[in-house]
Amino acid sequence: MKPAWSWQFEAGKLAPATPLSLPSPITADWAWGGSTGAGVRVAVVDSGIDAAHPAVGTVAGGVALHYDPEAPGQVRAVEGPHEDLFGHGTACAGIIRTLASGAELYSVRVLGARLTGKGLVFAAGLRWAIDHRMQVVNLSLSTGKRDYFAVFHELVDEAYFAKVMLVCAVNNVAGPTYPSQYAAVFSVAANEATDPTASTTTRPRRSSSAPPASTSRSPGWAVRPSRPPATASPPPTSPAWSPASSASTPA
Repeated sequence: MKPAWSWQFEAGKLAPATPLSLPSPITADWAWGGSTGAGVRVAVVDSGIDAAHPAVGTVAGGVALHYDPEAPGQVRAVEGPHEDLFGHGTACAGIIRTLASGAELYSVRVLGARLTGKGLVFAAGLRWAIDHRMQVVNLSLSTGKRDYFAVFHELVDEAYFAKVMLVCAVNNVAGPTYPSQYAAVFSVAANEATDPTASTTTRPRRSSSAPPASTSRSPGWAVRPSRPPATASPPPTSPAWSPASSASTPA
């Protein structure tokens, strides 16, 4: 037995779509023009941001979260200035500042000195960004643990309806990671181009039960970060990360 609405998708029912013609190619200037990101609140969920770095400028605010079994939800959050424990978040913030000099940067630290962290802390950081009305959230990290599939799915849906744009790095190796898999997330992979404003868009093969996200490919390997991370090879227990998609996401 087929659902009553399935007739709309039977052979011969779907009409061919007419291609849309654009007056000019889609370029960085066409999309952004003279915009600077002024007034846009951007959260960098990462290892922290070094506000003293000349490529970063000011940091408008933020929160440092860490695992604490005695705290509510097993996550303790301390709002206010904090250091970057690894350098990864500062590198991402520097790229954002280069492209959007007027944006308000917020640091949401969920990773430690070895660029590792717990999924529940990661989720709490994303929750903080949504609750504090961030408009764009840079997620140059993800988790491959299926235990957090539903947790991040719910957060992503909430962000979508709150008009919070989530930009997440895709795993650099085969296998699904979250929240990059969800349809309401702008998922970013890397290519070897040298133009930091160049990008392409693809729709990847489905690898989970979640609707597939559209994936943008931006330069990653050729982007020079403001502060190189302490190591180029995170430990095996680290969230999915490499200099490729991590640098592409803020670009």
